[in-house]
Amino acid sequence: MVSLKINGKKIKAQGGTTILKAARVHGIEIPTLCSNDALESYGACRLCIVEIRKNGRVAIETSCTYPVEEGVEVKTDTPRIIEARKMIVELHLARSPNVKVISQLAEEYGITESARQMGKDNEYCILCGLCVRACNDVVKAGA
Repeated sequence: MVSLKINGKKIKAQGGTTILKAARVHGIEIPTLCSNDALESYGACRLCIVEIRKNGRVAIETSCTYPVEEGVEVKTDTPRIIEARKMIVELHLARSPNVKVISQLAEEYGITESARQMGKDNEYCILCGLCVRACNDVVKAGA
């Protein structure tokens, strides 16, 4: 077992577990679009970013791909992380304004519309990779 802190809460997690999975087990919410328990972690949507403090240094990492480590401190909701997630959601909103989950995230983060310079698309694909990875890795259809 590995000991670490997430948002000041001391937790233990099985070695090799990702920060996202460890957080979920302990009831700590980290938003994500591309995570699915049936698939390997991918990190495509970038929404699950967190701040990781290790050896006095702070880095932003995707929690779905970063394995738990002894003594690491993780913060999921710092101003820096919230602002980065807002930008990610705004980019998704510019591409896929009619996708319900994107609209819900935009509302949650106080975004009413994307900046004009980001353009306006009307795609229903949010480029999370779930459908392609599920087709290849779970269904084995290779589509």
